[in-house]
Amino acid sequence: MTADANPLLDFSGLPRFADIRPEHVAPAIRELLAEYGGLIARLTADPAPPDWNGFVAPMITTGERLGRAWGIVGHLHAVLDVPPWREAYNALLPEVSSFYAELGQNLALFHKYKAFAASPEYAAASPVRRRIIDHEIRDFRLSGAELPEAVKPRFKAIQEELSQQAAKFSENLLDATNAHAEWVADEAGLAGIPADARAAARDAAQKDDRPGWKFTLHIPSYLPVMQYADDRALRMRMYRAYATRASEFCLDGDGKAAWDNGPLVGRILALRAEEAKLLGYRDYAEVSLVPKMADSPAQVLTFLRELAAKAKPFAERDLAELSAFAREELGLDPLEPWDIAYASEKLREQRYAYSDQEVKQYFPEPRVLDGLFDVIRTLYGVTITADEAPRWDEDTRFFRLEKNGELLGQFYLDLHARDSKRGGAWMDSARSRSRNADGGITTPVAYLVCNFPGPLAGRPATFTHDDVLTLFHETGHGLHHLLTRVDELAVSGINGVEWDAVELPSQFMENFCWEWDVLSMMTAHIDTGAPLPRALYDKMIAARNFQSGMQTVRQIEFSLFDLLLHHGALAGETGENVPVDRVLALLDEVRREVAVLFPPPWHRFPHSFSHIFAGGYAAGYYSYKWAEVLSADAFAAFEEVVDGQENNRRGSLVDRVTGERFWREILAVGGSRPALASFVAFRGREPRVDALLRHNGMVNT
Repeated sequence: MTADANPLLDFSGLPRFADIRPEHVAPAIRELLAEYGGLIARLTADPAPPDWNGFVAPMITTGERLGRAWGIVGHLHAVLDVPPWREAYNALLPEVSSFYAELGQNLALFHKYKAFAASPEYAAASPVRRRIIDHEIRDFRLSGAELPEAVKPRFKAIQEELSQQAAKFSENLLDATNAHAEWVADEAGLAGIPADARAAARDAAQKDDRPGWKFTLHIPSYLPVMQYADDRALRMRMYRAYATRASEFCLDGDGKAAWDNGPLVGRILALRAEEAKLLGYRDYAEVSLVPKMADSPAQVLTFLRELAAKAKPFAERDLAELSAFAREELGLDPLEPWDIAYASEKLREQRYAYSDQEVKQYFPEPRVLDGLFDVIRTLYGVTITADEAPRWDEDTRFFRLEKNGELLGQFYLDLHARDSKRGGAWMDSARSRSRNADGGITTPVAYLVCNFPGPLAGRPATFTHDDVLTLFHETGHGLHHLLTRVDELAVSGINGVEWDAVELPSQFMENFCWEWDVLSMMTAHIDTGAPLPRALYDKMIAARNFQSGMQTVRQIEFSLFDLLLHHGALAGETGENVPVDRVLALLDEVRREVAVLFPPPWHRFPHSFSHIFAGGYAAGYYSYKWAEVLSADAFAAFEEVVDGQENNRRGSLVDRVTGERFWREILAVGGSRPALASFVAFRGREPRVDALLRHNGMVNT
C-alpha cells in the first residue's frame, strides 16, 4: 500500500492528522509489521557476521517506522478517545503486543546482537554505539530471549495481556470520569465558587440543554469546587465520586460496576509477578530497576524512608496548623478529607492575604506562552515561532525551534481539557532526531499535552500558578527531546534515558516559575492588563512552601506504595490474581508509616493510579522524588551564579552561560551516556539532597 493511499505510511514529513482515519490503522500497521518481520527473517538467516550498516542500522530504521506509525495511533487514542479510534487501537493492540513480544524473544536475533558485541567493529565503535548495543542485549534478556523455548509462549502471552489490561484500565478511568456530573439548580449553592468556574459549569449545562450548572470530575471543573465551594455537602459528593472512580462503587446507568478497575489491578500485579519469576528475578521491582539509575529496591526504599523521616515532622506541623484553623475559624471539626483543599485555601488566604483565584487572573494563556518562550530563548539562544501542520483538533497549536536559522525541532501544543481526552499532562515523541542514509538530519517533533481550562465567552483561558508549573514541566520534557544533538536514533532525545532521571529536565524548568524576572514578564491581568504586582508576588514566595511537608509525604506515600506493591511478599506471589483488598491493606500500611492524612475506608486510590497500572511508572513512581534531587541540585548551579556575581544580566537566574552548559551536558546528550555521568559533567560532582530540602523549606532555622 502506498503513502498516498494510507497516510499512516507516509514518513516523509509530519503526521497527516487531517487525513488519518481509524480505517487506516489496520492495513498500515499490518503492512509495517510484515515489513519488519520480513527484515528480521532475512537478517537472522544471513550467515554473514553482523555489522552496523548491514544489520544494526536497518533494524533501527525499520523499527522506527513501525514505532512512529503506532505512536500516532496511540496518541490519537489518548487525545481523541472516541469509539472509532478506541476500536481501531484495541483491534490492533494484540497484534502489535504479540509482535514485540516475539521480537524480544527471538533467540536468533539475540545471537546476532551478541555476535556484534563480540566483534572488532564493536570494540572500535564509538561509546554511543556501544551503549546502543549494550541496551539491546539488556532488553533482549528482559524480554525473555534466553528463556527455554517451552516457556516463551507463556511469557509472550503475559506481555500481550498486560498491554490489553493497561489500555482497559485507562479507558475505564476515562469513562468513569465522564459518567459523573453534579448538577446545581439553585445559584445559592454556588457560594464561594469563582466566577469563571461558574461560567464554565453554566456553559456545560447549556451544552446538555439543561438549566442550572454542571460540574464534572475533570480537574478544571472538580478542583474549583473542592477549593472554593462553601457548600460542604457538594464538596463531599464530589470528593466521594472522584475517590471512587472506576471502582465497585462507581455504577453505570444500569446500576452495574462496568468500569471497576479493581480486578484489573489484581490481574496486572499477578502477571508482573509471574513475568519476574520467569526471568529469574524475585519480583517485578527488580526487573523494573534494571534499566534505571537506582541499583536495587533496597536502595530506593532507603531513599524514600530517609526522605520521609525528614519530611514527616513538617507534614505533622502542617496538618496541626490546618486542623486548628479549620476548627477555630471555619467550624470544621472534625476536618474531613473533602474539607482539606477548602480549608487549605482559606488558610492560605488568611496567612498570606491572597488566593489562587486572585493569582489566576494574572496568567492569561497568551502571556504565559510568551513568558515560557522567553525563558527558553534566554537560556538557550533559540527562537520559537508559530508554525503550520495538520492537527487532530482545531484547538491544537504547532511551533518550531530554531537557532541561527537551523531548525532544531517542532512541537504540538494541546493545552485544554476535552471529554475525549485522557486526563493529566504528558509529553510524547512524534519523531526522534536521527541522521539519514544520505547524511541529512531528521529533526525531532514532540507532543505537549495538558488538561487546562479552555477559553470562555471569547476571553483567553487563564491558568493557576500550578497550571503554569505543569506547562513548564512538560515543556522541560519537550526540550529534552527537541534540543538533543545526538544523531543516533536509539539514544537521541529522551530515548535511552534512565527512567528515574527523565524527570530532571522537566522539574528543573519548574524552578523558573518562581522567578520575579520571569513572572513579571509573563503576566497581565485578564481585565486590566496590569502585570503581577510585586506585593502579590512576594506573598506567593512567602507561601511557596505552604504545606510542602504534607505534599512531600503524599508523594512518598504513592512512591512507597508502588514499590512495595512490586517488591516483597505481595509482589512475589504468582498464580491467582491479587485480591484488591490486599492491595488496599498494603496502602493502609504505607499510610501508617509515612502519611499524616488518612482518607475514608471507601477511598479507592489504586483504581485510578494510572501512572503505574496504565503508564510506564510501575515500580518507578519514586522517580519523581529521585529526579527532584537531581533537578534541585542542577538549578542550584544557577543560584550559585547569582550569588557569585553582583551584576548578573537581568538580575535573574535565567543565565545564558549556565543554560548553554545545561543544554550541552544534560539536554544535548540524551541517552547517549549514563544520566549520572551527564549530571556530574554539568555539576562537577554527584548530586546532593540539600538543595531539594532547602527549596521545599524543610530545613530547621
